[in-house]
Amino acid sequence: MKEYDVVVIGGGHAGCEAAFAAARVGADVLLITLNMDHIAQMSCNPAVGGIAKGQVVREIDAMGGAQGFVTDAASIQFRMLNRTKGPAVWSPRSQCDKVVYQRAMKLLLEETPNLDILQAEATGFLVENGRITSVENQFGDRIPCRAVVVTTGTFLNGKLHYGMRNFPGGRAGDFPSNALSTALSGQLGLRIGRLKTGTPPRILAKTIDFSRMKLQEAEGQEEEFCCWSREQLSPLPHARRHDMPCHQVYSTEETAQIVRDNIQFSPMYQGVIKGIGTRYCPSFEDKVVRFPQHPVHLLYLEPEGADTREYYINGISTSLPVEVQRAMVRSIPGMERAVISRYAYAIEYDFLYPDQLERSLRVKSYRNLFSAGQINGTSGYEEAAGQGLVAGLNAARLAAGKTPVELGRDKSYIGVMIDDLCTKEIVEPYRLFTSRAEYRLHLRQDNADLRLSEQAHELGLLPEKKYREFEAYRRELERVLAVCRTTKSSGKPLLVHLKDLPDGISREEGMARLPFPAGLLPAIPEGRTGRRVWNELLVEARYDGYLQREAAEIGRMRKLEVLSIPEDFDYSIVRGLAGEARQKLERVRPTTLAQAGRIDGVTPADIALLQVSIVRRSREESAG
Repeated sequence: MKEYDVVVIGGGHAGCEAAFAAARVGADVLLITLNMDHIAQMSCNPAVGGIAKGQVVREIDAMGGAQGFVTDAASIQFRMLNRTKGPAVWSPRSQCDKVVYQRAMKLLLEETPNLDILQAEATGFLVENGRITSVENQFGDRIPCRAVVVTTGTFLNGKLHYGMRNFPGGRAGDFPSNALSTALSGQLGLRIGRLKTGTPPRILAKTIDFSRMKLQEAEGQEEEFCCWSREQLSPLPHARRHDMPCHQVYSTEETAQIVRDNIQFSPMYQGVIKGIGTRYCPSFEDKVVRFPQHPVHLLYLEPEGADTREYYINGISTSLPVEVQRAMVRSIPGMERAVISRYAYAIEYDFLYPDQLERSLRVKSYRNLFSAGQINGTSGYEEAAGQGLVAGLNAARLAAGKTPVELGRDKSYIGVMIDDLCTKEIVEPYRLFTSRAEYRLHLRQDNADLRLSEQAHELGLLPEKKYREFEAYRRELERVLAVCRTTKSSGKPLLVHLKDLPDGISREEGMARLPFPAGLLPAIPEGRTGRRVWNELLVEARYDGYLQREAAEIGRMRKLEVLSIPEDFDYSIVRGLAGEARQKLERVRPTTLAQAGRIDGVTPADIALLQVSIVRRSREESAG
């Protein structure tokens, strides 16, 4: 068969972004997927974004990735979460038409140069001298390649649970990938664990009484995920509506009692499910058992698209038997006559312990093998796509003979997530939050391009046309900020005066409330660019002192990131190093002192000893 630079295994959100990134930087790419009609399938919630997740999507977009503008094409409702709080935690979220999203992503990949797609099941590898040379599939094909990215989601030895009944599957309607799991553990010798996640039931709209629920309207369409011109969206399928509402409703005490009466039929509580579930998105039975002080729970009814009448009940994920699910649903106001179109289920699947990865997402024991997405212990489409971009980029760079790159946690939420995965002990599905970022005032959703687009262009990820758009916006913003820092009114710079305006105030309202003559304010362009410049100006004005303080902290952290730890460093020679620290440093093999300091159990005293040893070794090598 044709030799490829990069073979990506898996067509979910991580695989799509990995293949798209690798192809953009010039690699010859093959994406292998079990079902071409299920590329980028929204297996669970038909939405993209949310707390911290929306920031990741903006970062993917700033680096030329696909998820942001495909989401905009498929969006049926857009909201900015946390608007009542500061801009550091504002998070965009879009309800999507899941069929349009899947069709749009599939078309985008099919039309991407250097990118082929094959419907097949990857079953194993050919390995020579510690490198993977080919990927095998069930047809007997041996596909030669220079690098491999594994993005199998929940498909490795996947098992679906409906009460005490269980069936093999990567998700409802798809068979699992068992041979590849065996190859990763048996053939490659990688450590594999078991995790669990789940989905709620879907309901037919004609059987729901929405009048008994609270309406949640869509926001205006001024905001979107994509920060580029709209030309690229025109060839893609689009959602027919962008203003579809959601609905809120509370479960009842009867719902909780139904769960308690049937908890003996829960595979999770009977020990049938061995995988560990996510702490921050528990099943409904978990909520009832763990939080008995809360008799009711908030649920969201979310449309699955403009051309379907199925609704997703966000907040009632369960693995209880189907007859119990029907009783639970019909105990909720407005759903007394509801008909379930798709039953809820829990799914168990294999994953790779991510301490086996470098922060480039390369597997430490195989120099040309990368992994991304739920196989690394994460949850969510956005976390998967962010990893996919990094893994695809680095696989392509390695295939081209270049050094893989790492995204710093001071530059992106993607960097925060990957650093956590490779450094912390992951025993449950990882979920990204704004609270995980030390520098979240710098890592806002509105400035992702200012943080990442320059580097993305240098790496070949961001096309020239998009980069010119970015440069024009950055010049305009820098001009306005410079004038507001130097021009004074009543003895104070305009930027100081502007801090009194409320967060998020519109340009029109803000101009009417300026505490100085409007003529002093530099001209701000109209349209999308002008809105962005205005919003950035307000953030810089309100948080200038905090941003400077955080920048100083980032500078101190970067000094430790510069101090790299040699790949072959022998921790046994470091005198005084605590036993726990030595053991964990050997397992994680951090690449810098900063990463070493974030390992649980490694103290500042251990870092000081390590720093002395590294500096001494460097001097000895220089002298030699």
